[in-house]
Amino acid sequence: MTDAGMLWQPTPEAIAAAPMTRFMRLAEERFGVALPDYDALHAWSVDDREAFWSLVWDFGGVIGDKGERVLVDGDRMPGARFFPDARLNFAENLMRRTDHAIALQFHGEDKAVGSVTFAELHHLVSRLQQAFRDLGVGVGDRVAAMMPNMPETVAAMLAATSLGAIWSSCSPDFGVRGVLDRFGQIAPKVLIACDGYWYNGKKIGIGEKLGEIVANLPSLEALVVTPYVGSAMAIALDIGKAVVLDNFIHDYRAAPVTFERLPFDHPTYILYSSGTTGAPKCIVHGAGGMLLQHLKEHRLHCGLTAADRLFYFTTCGWMMWNWLVSGLASEATLILYDGSPFWPDANAMFDFADMAGISVFGTSAKFIDAVKKAGIRPRDTHDLSTVRLITSTGSPLAAEGFDFVYDAIKPGVHLASISGGTDIAACFVLGIPLKPVWRGEIQGPALGMASDVWDENGNPVTGEKGELVCTRAFPSMPVQFWNDEGGAKYRAAYFERFPGVWCHGDFAEWTEHGGMIIHGRSDATLNPGGVRIGTAEIYAQVEQLPEILESIAIGQSWDNDVRIVLFVRLAEGVVLDEALEKKIRTRIRDGASPRHVPARIVAVADIPRTKSGKITELAVRDIVHGRPIGNREALANPEALDLYRDIAELKS
Repeated sequence: MTDAGMLWQPTPEAIAAAPMTRFMRLAEERFGVALPDYDALHAWSVDDREAFWSLVWDFGGVIGDKGERVLVDGDRMPGARFFPDARLNFAENLMRRTDHAIALQFHGEDKAVGSVTFAELHHLVSRLQQAFRDLGVGVGDRVAAMMPNMPETVAAMLAATSLGAIWSSCSPDFGVRGVLDRFGQIAPKVLIACDGYWYNGKKIGIGEKLGEIVANLPSLEALVVTPYVGSAMAIALDIGKAVVLDNFIHDYRAAPVTFERLPFDHPTYILYSSGTTGAPKCIVHGAGGMLLQHLKEHRLHCGLTAADRLFYFTTCGWMMWNWLVSGLASEATLILYDGSPFWPDANAMFDFADMAGISVFGTSAKFIDAVKKAGIRPRDTHDLSTVRLITSTGSPLAAEGFDFVYDAIKPGVHLASISGGTDIAACFVLGIPLKPVWRGEIQGPALGMASDVWDENGNPVTGEKGELVCTRAFPSMPVQFWNDEGGAKYRAAYFERFPGVWCHGDFAEWTEHGGMIIHGRSDATLNPGGVRIGTAEIYAQVEQLPEILESIAIGQSWDNDVRIVLFVRLAEGVVLDEALEKKIRTRIRDGASPRHVPARIVAVADIPRTKSGKITELAVRDIVHGRPIGNREALANPEALDLYRDIAELKS
């Protein structure tokens, strides 16, 4: 690739002013190392993890007692322990500001707008903390939430974790079974829920759903109902153990918040795998690991400061919500949004960016592609002058997505495609403010993360596809899986493929620039004729065609081999005829390779996706092969699965 593929490059002035540069200079001064560029910094960060993570603690101003030891059993994975003598509290580190600047600014799809200052946030957390404590909530208890992305959700999380309780959340669009499959495993003492939510211009109540959930969670001692759509009191009167939020905290006056300082690995969050192939795994994350990883990613990789206004389009059922709220530890203002990103039209999020003065704009590759297909050019209709960084995750951002951002959204912006997962609640590869952005590439490995690509025999490879691995332990490895006595499920999930090495399950490739391309999930990798093909390589070609809104590819077992089947969701008025099939195949053949060309192309009305918006190849593959689906409730649109059952075109 020539320099024509370089889309952005930081100026010398920007490099000099970057917090990452200050961090490098501090490392050189403290440890006597020479760090002339990012590559040298990254190499040092994985070669001397004790020095690196100790410096992250200091640079991030972590509140707590660091202790004498930084890393014990560092060569064990799992089994390494970071800061084994430390004592800290997660919420205390997110509540370091108490002034009257805006901490949280909320916008709902129904045009509800509100803001909470840092001082007001403290007051609300204090009252919630007292109410939780009097209810008996303490260290290790679980507090669950079924909430929109709104200020009350953030405050409840801070109140729970200030006491040493463990927080777990999902979004209110989850079905009853989906909620119980998650919260039923962890036995929460308190459930925080809204009375309903807004999506695509519709008000959706959840009172009936809440009644069924509460009846099936015997561990609950209280349901706290947060008003949003106007039916909170009716729900509270109808459901036993229920109380409206205002009544729950009515008797408590704001006082200084107290913080229970606990070990570095004390559980703070329980997150969940998508659960599309069985009951969701309950992934337990420790307070210290979350805090250090997010401070590193926010302050160093995103350059986040107290002057920033941080936004990520997310629900409370996706790990990006946990990532977003950690922005408070960098003293930034959080911009919260709840609802559809396309209501009333595809300009909604760009209207919002201008209105809220967003500086870090977080979204998904699917959103960028949908905006492109909507035919709008935000740079022509919006100011967007405050936006300095756009981050994209959720699925691989195709090269054409990079082109669209720089051509139609904002030339000159730093576009950071990032990739990690719920499993680590952080990134393996992400944006780097000191390096150029190359078309179609994630910029490079995250500091402190020994990310690599290995072939099937466990050999590192560059310029060819392989498994994304991490060869050394890092602080945000899960503490455990809930109800996994002895850790057998945990070890099987990440360390079975390459013992002692984290195997993440992504199909990836290093580039000549030291960047990375993610080709999709390795468990969804296609193997026609024994050649491994990433599904993202097919999507990158097909979804550039204006006739195709979206696609999903699977491998179908056929004639003692595997054939590629491509399902396409068509634009309005488009018919999948012989001419369009030829156009699709030609595009794939020319843009990828003849081996990527599907044996069958089938038009479908919808594509199944998880609650966080990711398409689910594995569930479609199981339906096509007549296998049972373990957990339809994990999907946002489970009815879409029925479209893939007994398709005539796939029987010959």
